[in-house]
Amino acid sequence: MQDGRIEVVSIVDRVYDALRARILDGSVAPGARLRQEALADELGVSRTPLREALRRLASEGLVELEANRGARVPALTRADLMAAYDARLAIEPGAARLAAVVRDEAALRRMDGAIAAHRRASGSAALFEANRAFHLALVAAAANEHLSRLAEFLWAARIGALIYGRQDETAAEVAADADEHAAIAAAVAAADADEAERLVREHVARARGLFAVRG
Repeated sequence: MQDGRIEVVSIVDRVYDALRARILDGSVAPGARLRQEALADELGVSRTPLREALRRLASEGLVELEANRGARVPALTRADLMAAYDARLAIEPGAARLAAVVRDEAALRRMDGAIAAHRRASGSAALFEANRAFHLALVAAAANEHLSRLAEFLWAARIGALIYGRQDETAAEVAADADEHAAIAAAVAAADADEAERLVREHVARARGLFAVRG
């Protein structure tokens, strides 16, 4: 009995992880309807664990359950994207302060690699990936898995790629972004927590302001 229960839970977990990954990486587009019968067949599971996984996703706001109509991925509004910036302003400056205290060498190397990729990037998709890599490395440098999970959600493709797809940065703006990232990385490497926090707050606030005008 107990073994069977554990197996059922593990199936729900696997279905939940698979669907969550598809939603966050943009494979399932905002507004798309999730057809349970087709999904159950594709994943090789019964409808019961699928429904439980959908309920868990709904509790996170990644899925909307509609009476007699099944489930769908909610569409993202401009207000949702602005709210993502507000959440980043609440999370990333504090993470930068912690990162300057921890000074994780591997995370610093990932930040430097992301800056180099940013300077080479061309097109919104490459710019998004380079920016995502830098900011996630910055938060990871704080060595706090709760902060990292929040940052990964906010930098998921369904949010971040949509933001970058709506902007049309000039070459000068791309270079300025990379320079700001370099200054942040330098402050973290120098263990200057006040400077790291200030620079990140200004950096995210500037990006938010640009999106408010262009998004």
